Amino acid sequence: MTEFVKIPIERIKVFVGKDGSTKKKLEKKCNVEFNIDSDGDVELIGDPADIFFARDIVKAIGRGFTPEEALRLLEHDYGLYIIPLKDYAHSEKAITRLKGRVIGEKGKIKYNIEEATDSLISIYGNTIAIIAKIDTMEYAKEAIGMLIDGARHTSVLGYLAKTKREIWEARLKGHN
Repeated sequence: MTEFVKIPIERIKVFVGKDGSTKKKLEKKCNVEFNIDSDGDVELIGDPADIFFARDIVKAIGRGFTPEEALRLLEHDYGLYIIPLKDYAHSEKAITRLKGRVIGEKGKIKYNIEEATDSLISIYGNTIAIIAKIDTMEYAKEAIGMLIDGARHTSVLGYLAKTKREIWEARLKGHN
């Protein structure tokens, strides 16, 4: 089976790595062959089940995650979610403002979301991407959604404190 995924041209070097080393590592871990052209079109060749997981890894690297971060998607119960900011803002200035709200001063809000929800967040281009365990993904999406909708940072930080307790309680009870 063959499938294509487009990544930004400036992310090709990250995907390929020095002398193709990252691409080779990804091919081995994903059990998929990758062919990439100078326009950012990545061809995935392999078994449909392997391509299913490799597709999200390619998308994650294209959305600003490191290859190591993207490989978390091979672990049990991890997922990728991409929020297109053009769905919420219609000008570059408005998109920049939304990205700034999610990042927060000196990265504080982004860090707090990642820490409370055990997730990774990449703000790249006109998207916000999340890699998280399935049991915490909704919490990260909710916190980012609150910020996009204009909630105060203090409200989001309060939500995250409550969320962190809920996640740890559920994991301690074995509901992870």
